[in-house]
Order: sequence, then C-alpha cells, then structure tokens
Amino acid sequence: MFNYTGKVVAVTGASSGLGKQMAEGFASVGANLVLLARRVERLEESAKEWSKKYGVEVLPIACDVTDEASIDAAFAQVAEKFGHLEAIVNCAGGEKGTGTPLVDFKRDDWDFTMNLDLSSVFTMTKKAAKFMQDGMAAGKQTYGRVINIASIYGLVGNTALPTIAYHASKGAVVNFTRGAAAELAPTGITVNAICPGYFYTELTTATLDTEYFQAFANSSVPMKRYGQQGELNSAAIFLAAEESSYVTGQAIAVDGGYTCV
Repeated sequence: MFNYTGKVVAVTGASSGLGKQMAEGFASVGANLVLLARRVERLEESAKEWSKKYGVEVLPIACDVTDEASIDAAFAQVAEKFGHLEAIVNCAGGEKGTGTPLVDFKRDDWDFTMNLDLSSVFTMTKKAAKFMQDGMAAGKQTYGRVINIASIYGLVGNTALPTIAYHASKGAVVNFTRGAAAELAPTGITVNAICPGYFYTELTTATLDTEYFQAFANSSVPMKRYGQQGELNSAAIFLAAEESSYVTGQAIAVDGGYTCV
C-alpha cells in the first residue's frame, strides 16, 4: 500500500513549517515533488537535499498562490517537467490581526486573511482539478487527490485569543472541501481537508512558547502537548494515496484530541 513511485505530489507553502514537513514526508515514500512557495531559494535547498536523500525528482517553483498568473505559470512548468499530477496539498497560508477583538478587527486584515487562506485554495483547487482531469483524459494518470490544510479553528471556536478572520477562513475551507468533493466525485478526484492542532511553525512559535498558551494547551489538549514535526505526514500520505479512493469530503483533525472534548 501507499506506493508513490512515479507519482507526482505538489505542495504549496513548502518553504517552511507544515508544508515543508509534509513535502519531505511524501519524498520519503518515493513521490516526485513540486514545491511551491514565494521563497524559491528555500525550495531549491530542499530540492537538492531531498533528491539526493530519497532519490526522487523535485521541481522547485516560485509561486504566489494569491496571483492567478503565477499559478498558471507554475502549472505550465509542471506540465513540461512531469505531464501529470496525482495530488496537491494546499498548505500556503497566513493571517493578520491575530489577538485583535472582533469589535476592533480591521477590514484590511480580514481581506488579507480571506485572500491568502481561502481564495487561494479555491484557485489552486480549480487549476489542479482541471490539470488532473486533462491528465486522466490523456491517459497520463488514473486519479487525482486534493488535500486542503484547514485548522482545528475551522471546526470550533477558541477561548485562548481572538482570531476571527482565521476562524472564518478555515471554516470556509472545510466546507469548500465538502462542496468540491461532492462536485468532483464522479471524475476520480477526491478532495479532503486536514485540520491541524497546535504545531510549531514560523508563524506560531512566538505564541506557543508563551507561558499563558502552554498552560492553555495543557488544559485543553488531552495529550497535553503540541504536535511534533512529522506527525501530520501520515494523514497527508493516506489521503493522497491511490488506495484512498473512497474517502472524500472529510475533515480530519490531527490535534492530540483537542476537538474531541
């Protein structure tokens, strides 16, 4: 099971954090990679390291997921290099306004977060699904998988700190996933979401390391710890696998039990 030899997996936001971790996870099981992010120099470093370590082909591409022309250019490179794409993980994201109460939240910060966390997922899924459908029609691939990285904050609210735009965007990603899954189901493309709990990334470390938040996590996460590097990989590998053909429209929380209580 889960033999990725000859398969191509694209990961957005692959220059750091969870995107980079999942990308290496796919490389470790033999997938060829398309690494997408704005900081291409970081992607090139990973490409050099992983191609040597895992014996896979890695294509680093500078891509701004909020710019449709940049996305089109990226898919053109994928077409030229590989000609097919079995899976994409939409992991690029960010937010503004964290810690600002709802009544004081700025519209500019709301728009920034929605554009980066939600609209980009729509555009990337749209482009990837068309690319996959064309690949299947041409006999270059037999299936397609879309995995959208949402958040536990897309499933529930929180009492730790105000982050209203992030809640709204990630909740929308979860239901966009369901809608896209229902629509694409007859085509051989599945669409699922992963909802990570508290993991260390460049964006979260400053918050997670505070005494206040450590106490909050200790009381609210049944496992009483944050997620560790690599603990998201197995969910992504499962959902992107050819064998997971009957799993679609699901939002899987990888959160140490945070959303079960």
